[in-house]
Amino acid sequence: MKKPNYWNKAKINLSRKDKVMKKLIRIYKDGALVTRNDIFFSLCKSIIGQQISVAAANSVFIKFKKSCNGKINAKNINKMSSQTLKRCGLSRQKVKGIKDLAKKIINKKFDPKLINKMNDEEAIEYLSNLRQIGRWSAEMILLFTYNRPNIWPLQDIGLLRAISNNYKKKYFPPKTFLKKLYKKFSPYCSVATWYLWRSIDNEPIQY
Repeated sequence: MKKPNYWNKAKINLSRKDKVMKKLIRIYKDGALVTRNDIFFSLCKSIIGQQISVAAANSVFIKFKKSCNGKINAKNINKMSSQTLKRCGLSRQKVKGIKDLAKKIINKKFDPKLINKMNDEEAIEYLSNLRQIGRWSAEMILLFTYNRPNIWPLQDIGLLRAISNNYKKKYFPPKTFLKKLYKKFSPYCSVATWYLWRSIDNEPIQY
């Protein structure tokens, strides 16, 4: 999996503009944002991860993957019973969300290819029409599946915590400060987000 073509340029840009970024980029030399390029897999992972800890999400996801025999695709999920999915530790709402997603991909009511033609806000709106997908999940998809360069996911607790730690701000950081950072980091907010996440998590996050 290779990093986005804007990555190195973004690192230079952010290091020049911001002391904290310069320090983080120097510390975390390994890794970069990469794409799995499998939107169904990533949407399932995103639905499973909602409102539970990373550890709990990983444990449910392992069971989910096992029950699909390692083949996480719309056809496979469509054939599975809701009971089987519930046994993986999924709530009723999450089962409905994943089943509904599989159906929409099969009957082409949701076409991931269209996202390439949309700007970030249009894409977030399009993804948010899916059951169980809100703004946060849509932003994770734009970051991890499409590697969009300027996503600033302010509903993400990890990002807000990392900003508080690194910029010595109270938790939650003030909205005006978040806006200031957005302006400063644009057009590479996704890269800044990745480094801020890295500062609080040893493993690079991947959806």
